[in-house]
Amino acid sequence: MHTDQTAPASHAMRPLPRFLVAVVPVVAVAVSASLITQPNIPTWYASLQKPGFTPPNWAFPVAWTLLYAMMAYAFWRILALPENRPGRSTAVVAFFTQLVLNGLWSFAFFGGQSPIAGLVVIVALIVAIIATIRTFWPLDRTAGLLLVPYLAWVSYATLLNGTIWRLNG
Repeated sequence: MHTDQTAPASHAMRPLPRFLVAVVPVVAVAVSASLITQPNIPTWYASLQKPGFTPPNWAFPVAWTLLYAMMAYAFWRILALPENRPGRSTAVVAFFTQLVLNGLWSFAFFGGQSPIAGLVVIVALIVAIIATIRTFWPLDRTAGLLLVPYLAWVSYATLLNGTIWRLNG
């Protein structure tokens, strides 16, 4: 006997759409940030006074590639939860909020060549990452933990950004 069943709203996203929703926005931010950042590294960024704790330029794309992959995987895990799960929609909004701020930082700091604008954005980004971890944690502890290295790196980047502003302001 065959019955026609439609998926109730409580079901999670199907695998391919879930993968696309988790990965495409993260890749879009990564690519757009790279496009605005790369031309400024050998020119404007190279001319700035930087603190002694500045990592070598090669470290940034390595770190960001790992962090973006962890972000996408964390979000993929959240998207696997039933759509009507309490807190899921808040977690999705929190994730996209921090992702927008993540991309905006490159446009403020590198695109605008403004360490102070970058500092304003990155402080908001830290708040948004903490909010995202807090919304992910009760839904999927692993997803929340996957964002902790991101918070650590952005916290370090905030210190770097602030010091560059102070040295060049």
